[in-house]
Amino acid sequence: MTNELVTKQKWFWAWQDEKEEAWLAEMAQQGLHLNDVPFPGSYQFKNGEPADYVYRLDYQSLKTKDKDSYLQLFADSGWEQVGEMGGWMYFRYKVDHGEAPEIYSDRESKIGKYQRVLTFLAILLPLMVVMMPNIGGAEGYGPFFIILEALAFAIMILLSFGIIQLVRRIKDGNSGPFRGISGLAQKIKSGGEQNYALSFFDILW
Repeated sequence: MTNELVTKQKWFWAWQDEKEEAWLAEMAQQGLHLNDVPFPGSYQFKNGEPADYVYRLDYQSLKTKDKDSYLQLFADSGWEQVGEMGGWMYFRYKVDHGEAPEIYSDRESKIGKYQRVLTFLAILLPLMVVMMPNIGGAEGYGPFFIILEALAFAIMILLSFGIIQLVRRIKDGNSGPFRGISGLAQKIKSGGEQNYALSFFDILW
């Protein structure tokens, strides 16, 4: 049945954006086309005819006016916005012939995305370290705080693992060409020339 909504749950971390994009493309080939991402790990699809779509993820924090210009830049380049969740933007592009396009025109822009994720984790990890003694030394320390402390410790391990993964992604991204919207991440509005500034603040899901 076409246009029937189907919900699927699948988890991806912030550094697994390419795996998430590939999975969404596989769903499209099965006739499930992304319609919405209501919250992390939950995807709403619209059932339809199988099609070849390229999906790309981006994260940006912009004022409404800048956001409208940002989305228009994508639309003018043939990208369709099909979802948004917590600042994460989901775009797709119909592939008829040739290779799948990219939304970044240079490797520095893509590396910058992962660098900002890395910065977020590097700030969050020390905060978790500071919180640990406060949890363990809480008055009335009991089973609840033991569980809470174990959870905080597990998060610290996950953050450390995420930092390692992002460092690897940044290192791997230091070579290889990128094809996409020219100057997407470095344009600013100046005088009569219309340009756009993007601000990336990636988060850990």
